[in-house]
Amino acid sequence: MGIARTHDEDYETREFKTLVALAAMERRKDNGEFKGLTSHSSIVDLQDKLVCVTSGVSFFGFALVNHLLLHGYFVRVLVANQEDVEKLREMEISGEMMGCKSKIAVVMAKPNEIQGLMEAFDGCCGVFHTSSVADPAGLSGYSKSMAEMEGKASENVMKACARTPSVKHCVLTSSLLACIWRDNSQYELPPLVNHNCWSNESLCVDKKLWYALGKLKAEKVAWKIAEEMSLNLTTICPGLITGHEFSYRNPTATIAYLKGAQEMYANGLLATADVRRLAEAHVSVFEAMKTTTAFGRYICFDRVIQCEDEAEKLADEIGILRNKISGNSSDFVFPNCFELSNKKLANLMSRTLRSCYAES
Repeated sequence: MGIARTHDEDYETREFKTLVALAAMERRKDNGEFKGLTSHSSIVDLQDKLVCVTSGVSFFGFALVNHLLLHGYFVRVLVANQEDVEKLREMEISGEMMGCKSKIAVVMAKPNEIQGLMEAFDGCCGVFHTSSVADPAGLSGYSKSMAEMEGKASENVMKACARTPSVKHCVLTSSLLACIWRDNSQYELPPLVNHNCWSNESLCVDKKLWYALGKLKAEKVAWKIAEEMSLNLTTICPGLITGHEFSYRNPTATIAYLKGAQEMYANGLLATADVRRLAEAHVSVFEAMKTTTAFGRYICFDRVIQCEDEAEKLADEIGILRNKISGNSSDFVFPNCFELSNKKLANLMSRTLRSCYAES
């Protein structure tokens, strides 16, 4: 399997020429058919297995694409520029793309153009909106303007999903940070962090927690659009996404997520989620949505960093000083327990979504 391979062309001689050509053409319609890297006619016959993944070249997005392929899905990877296409080509050459009979189509659309997004989603039965904003330099973490862009992109993607007749289900990747940042001086907190918990927007602004603010805005506007336009939506709120080479492949999100790490650690809220298990969780939720057994929000994580040894190991993996994680605690007091939300899926997703009860 190759990103740019077709049935009648040899992979070794073509060397991704179609992939590069697509990037130059961006998106277009010809005789009513959307142009991708695989035969459109072959995909039409399998519409119930055709899905689209936004930001499919990101650390998590790419893992999700691979898991969808392994589950027999056809996948359209939504990219915004030529650089993303080149990243996919490098991943294909390096052997990171999972080998299977399913195929990938790369399509280009900008998150601020709803019509272009609708064209990209046309024919897909589902959309996975994993992320949309990245720091171009990969160094500064996340800014307030990026948080605003995250929210606007989510709004556009949700509207495009709702207006595309073929799209039946949408899964949005939010963050645990959209649940935990609350100032307990304002009201009494519940003893558990679960799917009913939302971060306080004003607190995120005051503490300059821009990544948390971006995910909060993205998820809230997604639910607003879903309610207004009757879109079948489910959101997953993972902890810090980890995995092989995650700090190298995912620098912006890693740095941005760890803003406020000391407060999270001190209150038992610094949780991590392995990228492969998180991808599997997304696929499981999506498949359960087809039978209406999945709905609402889900908190997803593998472990909670609860001791110095765990904090040191995480710091070493990321390449930061341990005290950046396990330094002095803050004046904020958070609940120190997690609860698996929407327990109807507890058995279905026992290997990928875990509940963890920390001692008080």
